[in-house]
Amino acid sequence: MSSRCTHPPPPLADHGRAQFYLGARRCLPLAVSVAAYGLVWGVLAGQAGVSLLQTGLMSALVFAGSAQFVALDMWQTSGASPPVLAILVATLVVNLRFFLMTAALHPMFVREGSRWPLLKAFLISDENWALTSAELSEGRGSVAFLLGGGVLTYLAWLTATLTGRLAGELLGDPARWALDFAFTATFLALLVAMWRGPGSLLPWTVASLAALAAHALLPGKWYIIIGGLLGSLAGAVRRPEEERPA
Repeated sequence: MSSRCTHPPPPLADHGRAQFYLGARRCLPLAVSVAAYGLVWGVLAGQAGVSLLQTGLMSALVFAGSAQFVALDMWQTSGASPPVLAILVATLVVNLRFFLMTAALHPMFVREGSRWPLLKAFLISDENWALTSAELSEGRGSVAFLLGGGVLTYLAWLTATLTGRLAGELLGDPARWALDFAFTATFLALLVAMWRGPGSLLPWTVASLAALAAHALLPGKWYIIIGGLLGSLAGAVRRPEEERPA
């Protein structure tokens, strides 16, 4: 019989805690950028006459930066009677990508037998989804890793939007502090994390060209919706071709 001592694997709770903190650490640079454009949204919300309570409730319950910017823009340009139904529809369409994103992570939830999956899915953002997807492609990744980044991003967004709403008069024009570039910087960082080789170029190119064409031809924020939907469709068509055996 071997005299070597074998160490038992760490308890699942300890492993989950370690994954949670790892996800938060990996997401920290992106959460800083999220906070920066959260400040911008808070400032713009104050300029549009959105109250502090409304700002907090929207950030806490919606938790979707792009959709909140679209809703705020529609609110500002509508005058005294905001088109509530149109805002709800636009927010729904902009957030349709989360159906695809959560579907991509569904096998991970099933494999781990995770409890309260819908509640946990609420914390999925572009940032922690991209990081978790990158981990899964390397044979790692877990629900705890996803939640670590999600909780950090949620707190960064909520805190920053409230701060921007409170300090709006002091900050003034966000462009003065280059805060308006934070959204672009975060987007570029996500592209780097999501790069999977030349195959990634097709959906990105389709989305970019469709968005540019829609921006030139259509009013409002339709370019976001059209670019996102056509890019997602191109990615869905491309994936089965990549998975076909040679």
